[in-house]
Amino acid sequence: MRHPFVTILLVAGVIGLSACARNEGAEADKALKDLDVVDNANLNDVMMTVSDPAQAVDYFAKASAQNPGRVDLKRNLAKSLARANRAPEAAKIWREVAYSAEGTNEDRIGLTDALIRQNDWKGAKAELNTIPPTYETYERYRLEAMVADANKQWKKADSFYETAFGLTTKPAGILNNWGYSKLTRSDFAGAEKLFTQALTYDSTQFTTKNNLVLARAAQHKYDMPMVQMTQSERAQLLYTAALTAVKQGDVDTGKALLQQAIDTSPQYFEEAVRALQTLDSGAKG
Repeated sequence: MRHPFVTILLVAGVIGLSACARNEGAEADKALKDLDVVDNANLNDVMMTVSDPAQAVDYFAKASAQNPGRVDLKRNLAKSLARANRAPEAAKIWREVAYSAEGTNEDRIGLTDALIRQNDWKGAKAELNTIPPTYETYERYRLEAMVADANKQWKKADSFYETAFGLTTKPAGILNNWGYSKLTRSDFAGAEKLFTQALTYDSTQFTTKNNLVLARAAQHKYDMPMVQMTQSERAQLLYTAALTAVKQGDVDTGKALLQQAIDTSPQYFEEAVRALQTLDSGAKG
């Protein structure tokens, strides 16, 4: 991005050399405006990609207020509000953008996402119904799957998850969501398979590892899965398995897993210690 001071010097030089020609002065003004547009576009990109969400909201709120006709600024404001977890406000701006003369199907997807974030599943479904079936994107099918899940339409959900999986080169997230869907339906074997598959695409996601342990423990499979994990993660996963075991009535197994979690943790594991003490006190009582 050009430094404003450098830009002013460049334009000033052009004007100084051409002072005898009126039309060149006008051209210099136009050049300055064009440079401003480029600089502003670059700043907009920076604010969307590396900025703190709250800072981005402030920037685009101000820019939109100063340029009420700029739909692109409103669009970025809606995205920034969503990033800042301000879903109701994001939905309001997305609706203005989506139903403006420049609104697109992608904007309606943004609106749908904001509605889902505030648990407005009925509104999200209605919004998806306004998008033509020929608009086939990963994000569209990801949201369709979530709405189907919320409505307990399992066959539809599976179909949408499968389609979304085929439309992305980074499927770890959608496989985790699909696995969680199976987990809520008590299809623990199906969930285990999907979580395991998700980790082959991204082995760093602790949430997926934790979900995998939950799915296995629900089948009374309490040993740790063969996946990459740090010592701290292993302690946490043992704790998850322990709590599931206790919940299912396998108290002795749960106590053994809690002790393993305490021994494995690189630092004092207060929650596991407290849980084990509570179980020991109950057994003595």
